[in-house]
Amino acid sequence: MDVTRLPNDPGPAAWNRLLPDADPATPLEGNITADWLIIGAGFAGLAAAHRLSKQAPGDRIVVLDAVRVGDGPAGRNSGFMIDLPHDLTSADYGGALEADRAQTQDNRLGIAHARDMAQEFGLSDEAFTISGKINGAATEKGHAHNLSFAKHLTALGEPHDMLDAAHMRDITGSEYYQSGLFTPGCAMIQPAMFVRGVASGLRSNRVSIHEMSPVTRLERQTDWIASTPKGQVTAPRVILAVNGHLNSFGYLPGRLMHVFTYASMTRTLNPQESACLGGHATWGVTPADPMGTTVRRVSGVGGDRIIIRNRFTFDPSMEVGAKRINDVARDHDRAFAARFPKLADVSMEYRWGGRLCLSRNNVQVIGELEERLYSACCQNGLGTAKGTLAGGLAADLALGISSPALSRAIAADAPSRLPPAPLSRIGANLFLKWQERQAGGEL
Repeated sequence: MDVTRLPNDPGPAAWNRLLPDADPATPLEGNITADWLIIGAGFAGLAAAHRLSKQAPGDRIVVLDAVRVGDGPAGRNSGFMIDLPHDLTSADYGGALEADRAQTQDNRLGIAHARDMAQEFGLSDEAFTISGKINGAATEKGHAHNLSFAKHLTALGEPHDMLDAAHMRDITGSEYYQSGLFTPGCAMIQPAMFVRGVASGLRSNRVSIHEMSPVTRLERQTDWIASTPKGQVTAPRVILAVNGHLNSFGYLPGRLMHVFTYASMTRTLNPQESACLGGHATWGVTPADPMGTTVRRVSGVGGDRIIIRNRFTFDPSMEVGAKRINDVARDHDRAFAARFPKLADVSMEYRWGGRLCLSRNNVQVIGELEERLYSACCQNGLGTAKGTLAGGLAADLALGISSPALSRAIAADAPSRLPPAPLSRIGANLFLKWQERQAGGEL
């Protein structure tokens, strides 16, 4: 099958730009063979490669990615590895108790795998640390969402703390928030630092990672053959870790929703600005309303900065242009100014968009698509945790290793079919705009 679309990500991957330049890429050249081929070097692909390197120690593993590690969606998220239920389509993230218990268990398996990789490869706390996060409420409605979610967490037996406005101000330096809901299990990452560190740790005489090597054709003869612009890989078993680009390989047409979300990152705050703002040097706030504004403050490689993330758009083409980034930038600037009026002279240095893949019924695509072709895709907006989980489970499935999490993944329903393309595009974007309006001051 010919691959119909290649990744095209809008704007710079800012997290990657903060890091020292990586070593030059080694695109695939010539025809090679391997025991395993993994397509995609994001959270899912790297987790699959790590699991295979442990469970199949004599096998040769090849990983292909269309861009540089850290430049794709894995380097474009906000850096939250969330353990608790986080359904972006709900009012306050929660759902049915038993389903949420299973989701939490699975998310924590993904986080535990990421933690193991971080420890094995000696990554810093800036790259990965379990420090918890806060749901920040800016309005009475947002506070009500937090109270509802706190009640749900109590029913789940999950620890949490309610924070008042003064406590939120002490943490963030901002007077914008009325309250917060702290939960301790979220891992905070510098996403590009994490994936680049894992990729560097995986590379060996058995694990090869070829960047700038987009797969343009995938076909099965006796084994699978993946073609790139300058080479081919022949392998008996393949794991597709390409999230929404599963559609580009011809699978599950009309069942995956391609959504973009957007972020802006400030220039480095100078010492006077940091002192004026006050608060903690690092923290992460997700919005009490799922359609609101996520905010992070980071202090490390690249300096003291603030990241704003909001807005969602449904884009079946999996591409957006510069005009969209410019339009969304105005919303980011408004959100930043409302939260940090003391930083009126601080400008944004980077603006970008990141691709999400969702299913209407909030299920992942983890399974065997064809003989010896496995999927670790459709992360439903939690690519850091769910992607890591999916990669490990797809490797386990291919290896014949069973677990309750794998059984849940295989037993899950298929993604629900979407309405016809024009209706789904128009309807989804109208729904997203309505949800954003409902978010009010949380946006």
